[in-house]
Amino acid sequence: MDEQPRDPQAEQQKQKQNEQQAQPQQPNLLTVITSIGKEPKQEQSEEEQKRKALKPLTREAVFGTYRRLLGYLRPFRGRFAIGAASLIISTLLGLVLPWVVQHLVDSVFTQRDRDMLNLITFSMIGVFVLQSIFNYIQTYNLSYIGEAIVTNIRIDIYKHLQSLDLSFYNNYRIGELISRTSNDVVKMQGAVSNDILGLVQQLIILVGAVSILLLTDWRLTLVILLVLPPVIGIGYFFGGRLRRLSEQVQAALGKSTTVLEETLTGIRTVKAFTNEGYEVGRFSAAVGDSFQLALRRTRVQAIFVPLITLAGFGAIVGVLWFGGQEVLNGNLSSGQLISFILYMAAVVGPISTLAGLYSQLQEAVGAANRIFELLDAPSDIRDAPNAPALPPVQGALAFEHVDFSYADNEEGKRNPTVLQNLSWQAAPGQVIALVGPSGAGKTTVANLIPRFYDVSKGHITVDGYDIRGVQVASLRAQIAIVPQEAALFGGTVRENIAYGKLTASDAEIEAAARAANAHEFITAFPDGYASVVGERGVKLSGGQRQRIAIARAILRDPRLLILDEATSSLDNESEHLVQEALDRLMRGRTTLVIAHRLTTVQNADRILVLDKGQLVEEGSHSELMQREGLYFRLYTRNFAADSPTEAAPLSLSDAALAPLL
Repeated sequence: MDEQPRDPQAEQQKQKQNEQQAQPQQPNLLTVITSIGKEPKQEQSEEEQKRKALKPLTREAVFGTYRRLLGYLRPFRGRFAIGAASLIISTLLGLVLPWVVQHLVDSVFTQRDRDMLNLITFSMIGVFVLQSIFNYIQTYNLSYIGEAIVTNIRIDIYKHLQSLDLSFYNNYRIGELISRTSNDVVKMQGAVSNDILGLVQQLIILVGAVSILLLTDWRLTLVILLVLPPVIGIGYFFGGRLRRLSEQVQAALGKSTTVLEETLTGIRTVKAFTNEGYEVGRFSAAVGDSFQLALRRTRVQAIFVPLITLAGFGAIVGVLWFGGQEVLNGNLSSGQLISFILYMAAVVGPISTLAGLYSQLQEAVGAANRIFELLDAPSDIRDAPNAPALPPVQGALAFEHVDFSYADNEEGKRNPTVLQNLSWQAAPGQVIALVGPSGAGKTTVANLIPRFYDVSKGHITVDGYDIRGVQVASLRAQIAIVPQEAALFGGTVRENIAYGKLTASDAEIEAAARAANAHEFITAFPDGYASVVGERGVKLSGGQRQRIAIARAILRDPRLLILDEATSSLDNESEHLVQEALDRLMRGRTTLVIAHRLTTVQNADRILVLDKGQLVEEGSHSELMQREGLYFRLYTRNFAADSPTEAAPLSLSDAALAPLL
């Protein structure tokens, strides 16, 4: 038996029933990975995103979108002029055929003029050859422009995404951004490559045909022009609806792309919790939403285009009746009426085509609005006007009465203060350990140093320079970060190490790998440094990934080093090798360590103990133990039975602290 096509509506209904019986959703791997070492994400709710997507556009905004699309034509003005001229010539040559038919009827067939028949035949061959040549010129040049514009838009989007700060990414899902750079750009590509140019072509045909009709018989032309007001009214009425529905469809596609991206990235977690069926249902529901919206858009299109066509055929019927009267009265020849009807078809055809193109153009404008909304997203982290580059520094780091809270959400609601009146200093080459419970603000402190976020109050200085007063790139060029989960790209080992210094030689890369205790395992691979690590370094062990990340930081040779301690989840052998590499990396560099293990805390020059965004204690390990404060209570609870050489992990969870505070 043939398989029946699935009904998205039925599947969506079934999914809603399943959701009522489903267990609470388990976090997928993407959520787990991105949450490590990060503050909680200030994510928009689904309703907030929907309200934002459905925000109505003013007429000025729509015309602004058109102007911006046309603005991308400027670099191709010469090629566009050639293509447009070829388009006009090709279109005008196509208007010759009705005139030829008129002469065939009135001169050749009526008067049996064979010489005229031969002349018309050979002339038409020449016209068709010329039209084909100009068609090629206009198709190649205008298609080239369309593809080039879309390529430039894709590059502009990617460049802008690279320039945006982390607060932007806290409010957008990655799948939504991918959808805008793929689905929306593809939708807009059709408009740039075909719809706008098709619109121009049909307008030329329309204007040319109407001009010839006016010269032939203005009274018959008036019958045709009577349909224009209802056509314009119909277009205005349906155009806005199509544009809004298209935006909703693109937003729904973005949601389904988000689900797809999250589940494929977290496929191990999905399978580990046997939630394949749940995720299929979640994706089906998201796709079902876009299906429902696409159906609504299709219904509008199904009404819009036939109404325009109906108006055109009404004009044809009127011309046939009125023109037939004129032929019977001897005021019009049969050839003229046939020619007139053919030209009128050249008018009615473009009107119907224009309706379809207008419909598609409104869909493209909806996609373009989403793209330009992304391109217009501001970055909170920018260089101050005329900001100088930060010169090479020694590494003196200071926080001076720093307050920080995340930016207000779109509804103007204040987010809680994360850091309060935080002040501390580090001399060049010192190792500073940050200790505190989850949510104390440790990662926020680390994120403020490279200006991933800006302080709300106070100052952060490096060698006396306020970091907000120097160029961001020059600041970050002197900082290296080794996260708890090493972020590797899907290239080779060599490429991942060289990410710390893109101009590094093979000798420099190998030296960095040796210093990071990575050279031995790298050369054991069949392809050595050319070995592909897989997506996110999946082909490497945790310890190997950490040593690659450390080699990358060594190659960068920073003055400031930030470590989200990388040994807390490794086996003993890997931990020893990574710790040895970290010791080499930290030597002579100002280092901030988000500490998880006692060994790191004991070896630090100074320990900062944070609690609820405030600095509650600071000093060396021995000093803090003598004070018998929060640090002492943490130590005695977790490490009293541990030897100094084999210290257990420092438990800094809220659960561990609760009985002590």
